[in-house]
Amino acid sequence: MIVAILVLLGMLMLRRILPEKKHWGQWLLPAFLAVAAFGFDLLVKTDLEKINAVINTGIKAVEEENSDAIEAIISANYHDSYHNTKKDLMERCRRRLSGPLVAKNKKRPPIIEISPPNATVTLTVIIHFDKQSSVYQDIQRLIQTKSKINLQKQQDGRWLINRVEILEINMQRVNWRDIK
Repeated sequence: MIVAILVLLGMLMLRRILPEKKHWGQWLLPAFLAVAAFGFDLLVKTDLEKINAVINTGIKAVEEENSDAIEAIISANYHDSYHNTKKDLMERCRRRLSGPLVAKNKKRPPIIEISPPNATVTLTVIIHFDKQSSVYQDIQRLIQTKSKINLQKQQDGRWLINRVEILEINMQRVNWRDIK
């Protein structure tokens, strides 16, 4: 898009300096460049956009209690300080997401560090629990969580989560073992 603007400015200057070189077709080049820029932007996704899409998919999947969507963004070589395998994590997810749990998630702007083929996301989310969930009824209506998510770029260009560590709940340091 910037190139299209620069070409347009150059075209305007050329038309002003050399008015005899004016031609109606000269306007097509900057217009074509602008359209091409928007087209490429729609077709090509950056690593940052792909990582944000994975994070947003995970947040939405928890909200919708959709463990299959979570499984789709988890790497086959997943492990963390509590779950030794992807299978262990998914068993826990399916157990926790079997009934009503989350009404809404509010994501704070994440801190994303990318050094391909790895990326680290520090994510803070405010979780509003469903009124029918045991957490809402027994403990509290909402919590703020902070977690560190490691992602790995796959051969096909996708980014998948290969580790998640819970850092804080309501600004208190915790880990996976503290969560029941």
